[in-house]
Amino acid sequence: MARQNVAEQFVDILVRAGVRRMYGVVGDSLNPVVDAIRRTGDIEWIQVRHEESAAFAAGAEAQITGRLAACAGSCGPGNLHLVNGLYDAHRSMAPVLALASHIPSSEIGLAYFQETHPDQLFRECSHYSELISNPKQMPRLLQTAVQHAVGRSGVSVVALPGDIASQPAPEKAVEHALVTSRPTVRPGDTEIEKLVRLVDEADRVTLFCGSGTAGAHAEVMEFAGRVKAPVGHALRGKEWIQYDNPYDVGMSGLLGYGAAYEATHECDLLILLGTDFPYNAFLPDDVKIVQVDIRPEHLGRRSQLDLAVWGDVRETLRALNGRVRTKTDRRFLDRMLKKHADALEGVVKAYTRKVEKHTPIHPEYVASVLDELADEDAVFTVDTGMCNVWAARYLSPNGRRRIIGSFSHGSMANALPQAIGAQFTDRRRQVVSMSGDGGFSMLMGDFLTLVQYDLPVKVVLFNNSSLGMVELEMLVSGLPSYGTTYRNPDFSAIARAAGAYGVRVEKPKQLAGALKDAFRHEGPALVDVVTDPNALSIPPRISAEMVTGFALSASKIVLDGGVGRMIQMARSNLRNVPRP
Repeated sequence: MARQNVAEQFVDILVRAGVRRMYGVVGDSLNPVVDAIRRTGDIEWIQVRHEESAAFAAGAEAQITGRLAACAGSCGPGNLHLVNGLYDAHRSMAPVLALASHIPSSEIGLAYFQETHPDQLFRECSHYSELISNPKQMPRLLQTAVQHAVGRSGVSVVALPGDIASQPAPEKAVEHALVTSRPTVRPGDTEIEKLVRLVDEADRVTLFCGSGTAGAHAEVMEFAGRVKAPVGHALRGKEWIQYDNPYDVGMSGLLGYGAAYEATHECDLLILLGTDFPYNAFLPDDVKIVQVDIRPEHLGRRSQLDLAVWGDVRETLRALNGRVRTKTDRRFLDRMLKKHADALEGVVKAYTRKVEKHTPIHPEYVASVLDELADEDAVFTVDTGMCNVWAARYLSPNGRRRIIGSFSHGSMANALPQAIGAQFTDRRRQVVSMSGDGGFSMLMGDFLTLVQYDLPVKVVLFNNSSLGMVELEMLVSGLPSYGTTYRNPDFSAIARAAGAYGVRVEKPKQLAGALKDAFRHEGPALVDVVTDPNALSIPPRISAEMVTGFALSASKIVLDGGVGRMIQMARSNLRNVPRP
């Protein structure tokens, strides 16, 4: 039997680590690894049109499956293109292994063609970034990289020169048992007892939840019920905590709605659960705050804490639910639920007024119809910008749907490549890319990847010929909008020319039928919806805080279109409020 080379050994370790596919663009120094993938049936090479898309796709796959995903770029410019998508994966805590292939090892440091230093370049967007300069470093270095990515939930980067990849692998190489899943972490008894005392002493408790509540929905609901706490969430917590939640008071932050802000400020104990919520201007500074997080480096970096609890949210709440005293006074909870419903009632009217006749089409209406027609287990990938707003306010989570976006890194053009990674995990599951025209056109070349692999992704394009969120930022800062408009083509015609299904929608009455037809189509489809670029409404009074760059009062901006089905949930919750 022929002796393995380093590239083949590299691929074997990825297979052992659970990697099913590697996204990238072939070329020069990367060729030995791609050829090793070609000769194995256990991992698939996914050819994208841009390495940035490869990194976004791998990050989305990792978020959907919870398993390690992989991407690759050839030396120099090829792997440099991975940077933005890897930043997003790293900040989203998605376990991704990136292969940055490198120039010949004998030429490193001599200003060779396409030379960069990838082991240094990727350090800021990874937990681990190292260079393999000798075959004897395999497989230990790659195993270490895998364990960093999985164990710390983020990116690892391995730089591998092409000549090293082609060399024979060392005989009798030590192969460690690979870590492919993370343990749960329970806080110590001392921290649990301190938290029990704080909860028992508080009259008004509010919970604010982030993505760290994934898998802890039942525990959060039980705890909220015990202590009569309103439950708010950050954008990344929406999919995990908003559904089947009789304590829901909405979302805080730049895209916030409902009574989440009031609930976090009018309590006397705020418990932050699994959230690294970045906007400390929206957090109170005059109430007691407890933070529970699996990542100790997150504790206390946004606000001053009265107690920091290092642990898994689910395990922490399981320990609390058996120890805290059940509260009977629900006046604070009921008052927040009423405020939440009243706040939503105030904005929903704009959405309901003649919306089915308005042209250009209200983007809120598009999001609402999309929410109604999409599958109950659909995966939505959401472009940064105004699509974030529509997803936050109109997509209804139910415990089965997923919502993926660049919510921590805030990159443009993320939705389409993330949809590629999501769809590869299950071709039968509906995947919908909510794309803005700016983001879509930035990485539009990878629409061809959908066609090449016949991926049934449905791209719903919110086409307002502008960078809507940037215009809003300028207006709030007192600046005239400038450099934000586009002269767009008929994107549906481009889709058809590429061999996909494409339809353009310019009137509201055409929308539902167009979406249904696209969803029924078995292959990739694009619905180009011409939406109103003036969908935003600025309040008549703009505070000083607004003008200084989306600070506290930016949450008061009323988006002309309401909140979709969330008003129904709020009204339903009010039915459970005891009447005097």
